[in-house]
Amino acid sequence: MIRLLARPLVAADFAPFGSVVAAAAGGEAVNAGSSRRHEAVPALDLHRDTGRAVLAVYEARARRFPFDAQVLERHRLSDQVFLPLGGPRRCVLLVAPATVATPCAEDCLAFVSDGQQGIRIAAGTWHHGLLALDDGPWAVLERRAPVEDCDEVGLDAGVRVTLA
Repeated sequence: MIRLLARPLVAADFAPFGSVVAAAAGGEAVNAGSSRRHEAVPALDLHRDTGRAVLAVYEARARRFPFDAQVLERHRLSDQVFLPLGGPRRCVLLVAPATVATPCAEDCLAFVSDGQQGIRIAAGTWHHGLLALDDGPWAVLERRAPVEDCDEVGLDAGVRVTLA
């Protein structure tokens, strides 16, 4: 078993795995100036191989940490976007690069969101299922198609994820 300390979710560090979804400085004035529009994710990969975009709501229960992970999954044909709903919702992201055919424990990194951040997991990125730190709902943009797009692999050694 290897041990990973979840580090803060920072866009530059997470870039090889996807992107952090958060309001940035600036943006475009809309609604007669009463709102600012931020293009957080310029393009989503959800339509390959007869896929269609679906907006789901996941009702997550908080996980206990340290957390022992044994399995990762990937969606080769699509991105996934997770957005906290109804207030601050934190999560831990356990990921491994899409460039690895079969990830092992040493390929994994762990990040923890601040409760305001959303996450786009890029197509092909190996990741653990949602590891919520707070109970509550998440809006999830994902792909649906006649053929399921989810590969799972057992890790060669367990990964124990801890929080600071």
